[in-house]
Amino acid sequence: MQEPRVNPYFIMAIGVISVSTSAIFVKLSTAPSGVIAFYRILFSAVLTLPIFLIKYRHELKSISKRDWIYTILSGIFLAFHFILWFESLNYTSVASSTVLVTLQPLFAFAGTFFFFKEKYSKTAVLSGIIAVAGSVLISWGDFRVSGEALWGDILALIACLLVTVYMLFGQTVRKRISLITYTFLVYAISSVVLLGYVLSAGEPLGPYPVSDWVYFSLLAVVPTLLGHTLFNWSIKWLSASTISMGILFEPVGATILAYYLLKEQVLWTQISGAVIVLGGIILFILNERKTKLRIKLENQQAVQSV
Repeated sequence: MQEPRVNPYFIMAIGVISVSTSAIFVKLSTAPSGVIAFYRILFSAVLTLPIFLIKYRHELKSISKRDWIYTILSGIFLAFHFILWFESLNYTSVASSTVLVTLQPLFAFAGTFFFFKEKYSKTAVLSGIIAVAGSVLISWGDFRVSGEALWGDILALIACLLVTVYMLFGQTVRKRISLITYTFLVYAISSVVLLGYVLSAGEPLGPYPVSDWVYFSLLAVVPTLLGHTLFNWSIKWLSASTISMGILFEPVGATILAYYLLKEQVLWTQISGAVIVLGGIILFILNERKTKLRIKLENQQAVQSV
């Protein structure tokens, strides 16, 4: 595979910072969860459409049946990820919901191991445990094992599973399909699924105040086009488990934004957890880079010996 011109870890970092704004915009909106998700993805698909039509529409003819199936499933899983996560924010805090929805390494490590036969060093597994522990610590003081908050936590955890499956499909398809084509198709499919959900749930498509339309637009541009799209670019070069590890920084960014914009209290456990998360992520990335460098050197030596 040809080396990328831009460091994929840098692109992933921009994506993580971008998606950290998602929970804030959802909290600020007054629209139902399904409607927020629908307009977020619809606007993203519309913004991507011109580039797709001008430069990439010819790719549709070369997409295999298997990749079509995987892409459709990706769109479906992404749609229900947003529905459940946005709904969870109605019952629990930004910190708790974001922490649970970003515990993706727990599922990504298992998924890439069983489906892609990826193997992990003890250091990689340890760094994942450290980062997940830090994420749990961020919301430790906010977990309330009762009533609505518990229901919100359950919804966020299911949403986490769904987005991990979405990324595992993407890890397969993106090796053969360009970023714009894959992104547009996934967003378009997801939009159709979300529209069906909104209509069946009886949630009104309008009218909404101007502020809500601003939040819909910001959700499309920042966490989606600058967040998920950059993840879709990175996943051609990085595994789903690596990106899932990076996404563990999202609760840190979301908690900071919630403190300043929503006036949500920041606890010492959240600050300590943020430091632990960062430590785990840095350890994981350094180990991944070291492993890739070792494999590259071994391949070069094998070629030279021949």
